[in-house]
Amino acid sequence: MKSHVLALLASAALANAHFTMQYIWTNGVDQGINNYIRVPPNNNPVVDVTSKDITCNVNGLSGTGVNTLSIPAGSEITFEWHQHAQRTGEDAISGGHKGAVQVYVAKAPSSAASFDGQGAVWTKIYSSGLLNPSTSQWATDVVNTNNGKHTVKLPASLPAGEYLLRAEIIALHVASTYPGAQFYIGCAQVKLTGGGNASPPKIALPGAYKGSDPGITVNIYNNLQSYTAPGGAVWSG
Repeated sequence: MKSHVLALLASAALANAHFTMQYIWTNGVDQGINNYIRVPPNNNPVVDVTSKDITCNVNGLSGTGVNTLSIPAGSEITFEWHQHAQRTGEDAISGGHKGAVQVYVAKAPSSAASFDGQGAVWTKIYSSGLLNPSTSQWATDVVNTNNGKHTVKLPASLPAGEYLLRAEIIALHVASTYPGAQFYIGCAQVKLTGGGNASPPKIALPGAYKGSDPGITVNIYNNLQSYTAPGGAVWSG
């Protein structure tokens, strides 16, 4: 009963505390608000894992009108999230949105702007979830501590070409039943120069996630000791 009440209180208090990915940084350089990003129409989450919105958020299947950033393979990419369309002193993603942070990449067959990200094209390169069960510290807490930012190094072995970078935050504060988990997704367009000849494992989004996955339907208030995020293992390159 206690865990159910906590979940209901979290849902009521945080119903409008939504957020979006608003900035990317490359090798420590801020690229500016919404540049190179497929910007969704609002800051609401995706909750249906079978929907094409799970790929690159609502209206995210096309990058028409979005510029593509040229960067060297092996670059560090920082994704930055906020509740509102500016940097403020508030928690970047709401302190009550406990959950996982993941990053995927997908190589476009031609241009990133024309790539819809459908099919088995996505490779997971980063995942962080429950960091400390005794204190209920999650990856999202670290993002808030870092003013909405998390950083990943793109594997230098990725082949040259144009890519979608897909960052994802899975908020689990009302995830005890499905649909409940909230998926916040941002996709950026980049062109990798240099690179290698790796052929990484790939999954489909939608396709790989199921509502019954323990990383999607989970009660985080019930003395949770471990967590496995959806989408399989991280590929290190």
